[in-house]
Amino acid sequence: MTFPQFDLPCFVDADRTRLKQVLINLISNAIKYNRPNGTVAVEVDGEGNTAKRTRVSVKDTGAGLPPDMLMQLFQPFNRLGRERSTEEGTGIGLVMSKRLVELMGGEIGVQSTVGSGSVFWFELNSAAAPQLAVDGAGPTADPQAQVPRGAPLRTLLYVEDNPANLMLIEQLIKRRPDMRLLSARDGNLGIQLARANQPEVILMDINLPGISGIEALRILREDPATAHIPVVALSANAMPRDVEKGLQAGFFRYLTKPIKVNEFMQTLDVALEFARREAGYPPGESGRRSWSAQPTF
Repeated sequence: MTFPQFDLPCFVDADRTRLKQVLINLISNAIKYNRPNGTVAVEVDGEGNTAKRTRVSVKDTGAGLPPDMLMQLFQPFNRLGRERSTEEGTGIGLVMSKRLVELMGGEIGVQSTVGSGSVFWFELNSAAAPQLAVDGAGPTADPQAQVPRGAPLRTLLYVEDNPANLMLIEQLIKRRPDMRLLSARDGNLGIQLARANQPEVILMDINLPGISGIEALRILREDPATAHIPVVALSANAMPRDVEKGLQAGFFRYLTKPIKVNEFMQTLDVALEFARREAGYPPGESGRRSWSAQPTF
């Protein structure tokens, strides 16, 4: 399998979860109906969003389909005679994908050559990079005057696989000259960075590649080197049972997406104050502990 490599981020106007469902369906079909030792290539046209539409194509090296079968592809429960094959399926995946793409203002299609393979593609409206939307609770206070001269930087580690969410947090942390931001794309890397950098606060997504945010939290809690660090959940899982489950797992706070700016900043301040107390500082005093190596004889 091959995937596109981007020089610049590429954005489309879509629902992230539904877009993932469409991609997973097309990729899983390309694998199931491929030949042994075949290939699957995911390609994107419209990089950088210079075009009005962005096309995502999933190419396989399967048997391909004749024109009469192509006309039946997007019919519900029609598996084109593969009902008795070893590949599992219900015959509604492509129908649902077509409906989802159209609901997002897009178009889906296929080209196929018998003996060579098929290309399933969909197009969505291109979009500019998301900008930070400040909530209506009033402007956030300028932190510049609140930072003592020479105060050491405090570290926030954000474990998140969605580049757009990471960009939003980067914009928020730019308002905090007393802080620096580290990021990790998955839970395992986040654990490694937490152990190596000892951040004051960790911001954790729940749905991560590899291990989940809850599993990453459990590992951090079991490690004496990271057990003291407050971990704040930031997740699109916003149902009351999701919040309750996260708090029971041990998250310091549980925030939901889309990000509410003032709520995020206030939670960050509370978590930083907690970290200062855990480090032995009196309330309001900033900075890390200072350690010096002493020779032993």
